[in-house]
Amino acid sequence: MSQPSPALAALLAQHEFSDADIVTLLGLSAADDIECLRRAAFDLTTRAVGETVHYRGLVEISNVCVLDCHYCGIRKGNRAVERYTLSREQVIDAALWAARAGYGSCVLQAGERRDEGFISLIEDCVHEIRQRSQSASLPQGLGITLSLGEQSAETFRRWRAAGAHRYLLRIETSNPELFARIHPPAQRIETRWQALADLRDAGFQVGTGVMIGLPGQTLVDLAADIRAFARRDIDMIGMGPYLPAPGNAMPAAGTLSSDDLLQLALKMIAVTRLVLRDVNIAATTALQALVADGRERGVTFGANVVMPSLTPREVRKNYQLYEGKPCLDEARDDCRSCLAGRIGSTGRQVGWNDWGDSPHSRHFARRSDA
Repeated sequence: MSQPSPALAALLAQHEFSDADIVTLLGLSAADDIECLRRAAFDLTTRAVGETVHYRGLVEISNVCVLDCHYCGIRKGNRAVERYTLSREQVIDAALWAARAGYGSCVLQAGERRDEGFISLIEDCVHEIRQRSQSASLPQGLGITLSLGEQSAETFRRWRAAGAHRYLLRIETSNPELFARIHPPAQRIETRWQALADLRDAGFQVGTGVMIGLPGQTLVDLAADIRAFARRDIDMIGMGPYLPAPGNAMPAAGTLSSDDLLQLALKMIAVTRLVLRDVNIAATTALQALVADGRERGVTFGANVVMPSLTPREVRKNYQLYEGKPCLDEARDDCRSCLAGRIGSTGRQVGWNDWGDSPHSRHFARRSDA
């Protein structure tokens, strides 16, 4: 087993990191140094959040979206996508399957919509899922994370009152200029930051994240992203490699090779773990689009959440935010057993029948009283 140099060992042992420290760690290139980074992040994960990896059964409710983000495969302007919206019964059925399978939590995700019909659908589904998933194993029912884009403060409060308690709203990049390049002019980063603040005020555990490897993105940008997570006291992180999507409006120039992109994404997970310590970090499915064991590698670099798809197979192909999305034809039962084996191969175990809230989120009561 390789040993870090004294300088790297001292850096990895720190509890506080400067911006320059973060850039240094993100820029590691020697295989032995990256392995030392990986081991430090894995060990810290064990100490700070435990040895379990938590499932979030992912239900992609709809690919209808009112936005036209340049990078996204389901953007409004992509006319090649066959649009769908699951019925109330389909959403609830998928979530209840997750409860019976021992997942403990689900994620309801969709393209961004703000019409009352959609808002009410989510409100109704959340309430029914929480009520009908209660059991001896889950006395409070399933934990529910929402990932439904920017909404009004009132909508966030409605969904929180219905029973959802976590919300993932990715910032994509904290660099205002880079944000402007990957979004239409009507979308502003200040609005995204305000939505994250509104989520906190509504009582949600708040998650965000970025795309890694965007054309024109630098290590300094990624370091600033991590710093932004810390500054806003984020509870959970969902970030992954930038992968071009069919029908997107982003130039191909400036994208990284698959090997370089994977390495950078894994280092970003590890460094985020070292800096933020006790938050939840997802090993996203996009990692598996780069390499077959991508999610497992994410776990070994400090992630502790995975999101197996529960979206009905007949529509799953229509929710492709990026090219090469894996597991499009895998049945729910097959995915459950396959992923459990994959998690076991990393030296971790699945946290069955557990909401899997991050230790960091336990500070929420103190934040609310402040």
